[in-house]
Amino acid sequence: MARPTSPAKFSGMIETLQNRPVGDHLREWRQRRRLSQLDLALDAEISTRHLSFIETGRSQPSRDMVLRLADQLEIPQRERNVILVSAGFAPVFPERPLDHPGMAAARQAVELVLAAHEPWPALAVDRHWNLVAANRAVGALLAAEDQSLLQPPVNILRLSLHPRGLAPIIVNFADWRAHALERLHRQVAASADPALAALHAELSALPSPPGVARDVAHQDFGGVAVPLTLRTPMGELNFFSTVTVFGTPVDVTLTELAIESFFPADPQTAEALRRVQLPSH
Repeated sequence: MARPTSPAKFSGMIETLQNRPVGDHLREWRQRRRLSQLDLALDAEISTRHLSFIETGRSQPSRDMVLRLADQLEIPQRERNVILVSAGFAPVFPERPLDHPGMAAARQAVELVLAAHEPWPALAVDRHWNLVAANRAVGALLAAEDQSLLQPPVNILRLSLHPRGLAPIIVNFADWRAHALERLHRQVAASADPALAALHAELSALPSPPGVARDVAHQDFGGVAVPLTLRTPMGELNFFSTVTVFGTPVDVTLTELAIESFFPADPQTAEALRRVQLPSH
């Protein structure tokens, strides 16, 4: 299994990115979005020549121009900060951990959403799928043969796809694996995050649990959602999930936070979860 990249190595990656010319960043993001210079210039209401000069370093963009182009390219806030620094400007999007005093209201909002979802499971993850918070119903479902997978930071995707994690109790593992990897692949394409790319490579190389077919069965809710079926002491539990993100985030951390809420997909699952004795707060 691939080893997670160390914080020091990622710090080096960020420093390298910041030291690249701003034009290189913008050209790379334009190409990632499959836009021509003409397409982007028209969207940003600038001349193609001006954009070409920015990308080749013949013209230094203003702060407002960097932000305008970033808006058109739908560049994530974290990467916008990197591009601003490379252009010689200060970052404009604050980034604070959820336990920062200034993030108390955001943290409370997350916990309220999670608690309100009980007795159904719900959890919050960061941009790398590390568990940030979970409601009490999640604890009743998490189990892993390898306890190291449950040591913080708990990576939810690694836990679910690892053969010594939840994989052996996922009845429709082939479907769920394909769904999870495709979802992660889309995140990598959208964000160009090297940590997510490394996670995708690691999880793609994991073997399936014994007895699990590799073929995807394509059984879902009419293509709207891929169900998750777990084999538990309470019997088979069937779920579908929805993802919630903050609509007007004011911090990089919040733009990258996602709340995944699981709903019972049948009456038997709903009844089983209602009977679970949740631990006290």
